[in-house]
Amino acid sequence: MSAVIEVDFNNTYLIKQTYSQSLNGRTNSNPNRHMALGPGICWPGGIDLTIGSSGTNQDRIEGFYSNFYIEESRIRGDFNAVSIDKGVRAFLDDPFPLQQHRFNTLIYSGIYNSRTGINNTNVFSTGTDITKSLDPENGTIQRTLAEDTNMVVFQENKISRALIDKDTIYTTESGTQTQSGAAVIGQFVPYKGVYGISKNPESLATYGYRKYFSDRNRNAILRLSNDGLTEISAYGMEDYFRDELAKVKDTNTAYSIPATGNFTVSSGGNIGDMTLTLNLTGVTPIPSTGMTIPSNPGYITQIDASTPSAVKIFYSLPFVTDLSVKVKFEYSENGKVKGGWDVHNRNYIVSLQESPLLKSKTENFQTLAFDDKVNGWVSFYTYKPETIFSVKNNYFTTQEVGLFKHYSEVVNTRNTFYGTASPSTITCVFNVQPSLVKNFKTVGYEGSSGWEVESFVSDFTGVNQLPAGTYVENQDQTLSVKSYEEGKYVDPITGQTLNAGFNRKENIYVANIVSNSTAMPNEVSFGNQITGIRGFVATVKFKTDNTTQLGGTKQLWSTRSDYVNSNGF
Repeated sequence: MSAVIEVDFNNTYLIKQTYSQSLNGRTNSNPNRHMALGPGICWPGGIDLTIGSSGTNQDRIEGFYSNFYIEESRIRGDFNAVSIDKGVRAFLDDPFPLQQHRFNTLIYSGIYNSRTGINNTNVFSTGTDITKSLDPENGTIQRTLAEDTNMVVFQENKISRALIDKDTIYTTESGTQTQSGAAVIGQFVPYKGVYGISKNPESLATYGYRKYFSDRNRNAILRLSNDGLTEISAYGMEDYFRDELAKVKDTNTAYSIPATGNFTVSSGGNIGDMTLTLNLTGVTPIPSTGMTIPSNPGYITQIDASTPSAVKIFYSLPFVTDLSVKVKFEYSENGKVKGGWDVHNRNYIVSLQESPLLKSKTENFQTLAFDDKVNGWVSFYTYKPETIFSVKNNYFTTQEVGLFKHYSEVVNTRNTFYGTASPSTITCVFNVQPSLVKNFKTVGYEGSSGWEVESFVSDFTGVNQLPAGTYVENQDQTLSVKSYEEGKYVDPITGQTLNAGFNRKENIYVANIVSNSTAMPNEVSFGNQITGIRGFVATVKFKTDNTTQLGGTKQLWSTRSDYVNSNGF
């Protein structure tokens, strides 16, 4: 079939053609048999075309399946006017897209302007320089932090900063100047010191211009401020953090959570599969839909929790009917160093968690507080938080699904975290005249009622060899001292109320200490046969009791101990 199209002799036209994807009712699987069409005028007519070879393999385009389009190539049809062309394509599809993992590189998108309605945050043009890389030897980028016109980048082994929307110019006088520039992220300038954030970005906490974080690889807790990096773990706690941070591993460890419930066989599958129905009443945590469990002999490999009241569990075992097979939920987790800012007390809180919360809520953790006012670590805490944050002079922590507000005046029960009560403890060291061997006879304190002595021990002696060839160290220790209320008892003879622990005199609590030491080599008198305990140094641990004004305020202002010279020098 042919067609005649009349055109002006002094103009230029483009004739375009497109094919339909349907050929004789069949789907055209050949992408070369159809093409996209630009703007133009559809020519009202059908042209039959034959594509391919003859015979059964011939494809025929019938009727209006194939259309010609006529498009004028010059603006307004003027002679010698500007000709229309496809022009430059703004974006091109990469024919061979490959995923790249650039662990030391930052990337940014187009601009966002709410005032003008421009939103190019989903535009990443390959025609512009939108990436900024750091030294790969310093490890992966773990955290970024925007601070006014600067950006701080935390790598595993280095901390750097860069200007945002500004460039730095270095002058001949060894100074610097900043000016507005086209660069979104300026030059990276590393902070002095070989420190990073390791793989614990969760340890970062900020307050004002100060940033606190941990470097587990170097056993350090750090503070970044205007005067640079400071290793605050060296303020009297260097050995402690060296030992405790070494316990926090960055490699995943397999943990299991035992599940309890009623198991009944709901259906039997092929050999190698067994479907059970699990009643989740009282089970914590509830598994999510489609949760996949690593395959272990005798344990579940997959969970279908689409119906929480009847969760299906699939075993990778031969078909059995023995329901005594134990069930557990297994997951992988690494150690964490959780950090946050306590805005109420102006302290940096860090929690070193060797094992995750799902493993244990009360074990394998150390939570401490650092105070800038004294440049020291001021307290240990008995709670294991999952997240730590402050909002409007209120300090919060979370554990699983619970939100806990600290320093609350509404709740009068102190020393209770996440529903679990724990006592407060204070450890003191009595070390007057260090070169004098002393005989400690009494213990006392000034403060609130309700404190007891959990332990009172002296320093260790030199090692002594036992007959079996092993060596042992000895130290003197006392019996525990009950608090003022818990130590009260009634004399059965006189009927008077006496104190077996602390007694209160002129608002000072005092008590005699009773030795509970074992016999040392060549020692004749020991234990309660002697007064007090002997040693250069005594370590005393005070603890709140479980009786006196539970949840009330407990204060301890000072401690004391009377002693005499033990060696006669």
